[in-house]
Amino acid sequence: MKKPILLVVDDDTNTRQGLELALKDKYDVRLAESADTALKILLETTVDAMLSDIRMPGMDGLALLQRALARSPQPVCILMTAYGSIDKAVEAIKRGAADYVTKPYNLDDLEMRLDRALHSRTIESENARLLDELDSRYGLANIIGNSPSMLKVCELIKQAAPTQATVLVRGESGTGKEIVAHAIHQLSSRSKGPFIAVHCAALSQTLMESELFGHEKGAFTGANERRVGRFEQADGGTLFMDEVSEIPPSAQTKLLRVLEERCFERVGGSKTVEVDIRLISATNKNLKSLTDSGAFRSDLYFRMNVVDIDLPPLREHMEDLPLLCRHFLDELARENNKNIEDVSPEVLNVFSSYSWPGNVRELRNAIERMIVFSRGSKLTARDIPPEIRKAAGKEDEAGRWPEKGAAPVSMEQAEKMMIVRALEQNDDNRTRAAKQLGISRRTFHRKLKQFHLEDMK
Repeated sequence: MKKPILLVVDDDTNTRQGLELALKDKYDVRLAESADTALKILLETTVDAMLSDIRMPGMDGLALLQRALARSPQPVCILMTAYGSIDKAVEAIKRGAADYVTKPYNLDDLEMRLDRALHSRTIESENARLLDELDSRYGLANIIGNSPSMLKVCELIKQAAPTQATVLVRGESGTGKEIVAHAIHQLSSRSKGPFIAVHCAALSQTLMESELFGHEKGAFTGANERRVGRFEQADGGTLFMDEVSEIPPSAQTKLLRVLEERCFERVGGSKTVEVDIRLISATNKNLKSLTDSGAFRSDLYFRMNVVDIDLPPLREHMEDLPLLCRHFLDELARENNKNIEDVSPEVLNVFSSYSWPGNVRELRNAIERMIVFSRGSKLTARDIPPEIRKAAGKEDEAGRWPEKGAAPVSMEQAEKMMIVRALEQNDDNRTRAAKQLGISRRTFHRKLKQFHLEDMK
């Protein structure tokens, strides 16, 4: 296992050599007799931890600390002082030092402090990675689009998420209703609680109540033990119910009671179970029409429809096509271990002439299929599934962008335009721009560097 790199900075030779001898078994120790030498090492090497004296000729330890913490990634910094000055120690901590020790120091104590500081940084880095992963997988960053309709969806999500209101997400199959539900959960105060999804159309009428509310042992033939339902599983978190139009009338009545009173009984039981859940429902049908015909309870519909989010079909926001293609290309090429870097303009032209009845899900599947069978480093028109080429009427030609919602000619151009527009709309405030786009500051700065926008004013 590779040892962490430790930079020891002290103008005293005996101190440097003594620390190297004491710590070399656990650390890859680099030595510097001055702050200037230390800065050269920091420029050339990714240092995990720096142990520096405060009082040195020339640049002192506090000034070196600030320079070291300006590096990325930041090293863990512990400062040493022979004077035991509490003022210096407090100043060091204020400036970002992880800890300090006084000379003469105890080697066991010093090693313990180094280990503890590095362990804390590892935990922080892992937490940041997990948060980025959650944001990438479930947050607003996974809702791709810069069209007015998709920006409106993102704004509704940001407004609804901090509340406890029930949400109804409407949209055709494949528009990303569950992704919206995940984003609402991730941005809410319930994000540390469970996210439980149930797809109502996959459940038979006889199993629906048992699946949602659980059952007691012996409640019916085959109920050999108590079963906890989805509502109990979601306690403290969010329950996402997809295709709610398929819920039978008997379950609708019980569901209405749960939403009103936050309690229910398991099938075959008499004990009342209380739950704290937030409900997000989704449908690809017109629930209002179903209520008018009596197929769906009107009181339940109004309970579910406190916040209403409509997801547009892909054909109505084709200007987002380049961004979606870039997102899926990066994700799916990585998953399939394929080195594919771009999509040709011809592919985007053909895609723009297709109606995408399966919406974003169909687009994702098409790109994955193209990636799997592609032999080059770029997806071209010949990689497009023939049924899409035929339906688009582009079997023998590249096609053109439709006049309505004309799209940029490349995914890079679309991404760059999106970032520039966000900066302009937020007076060049990068934190607000990143928040508007639903991405982390780290991702936003990476994109600025990628498109050479770091100096944009």
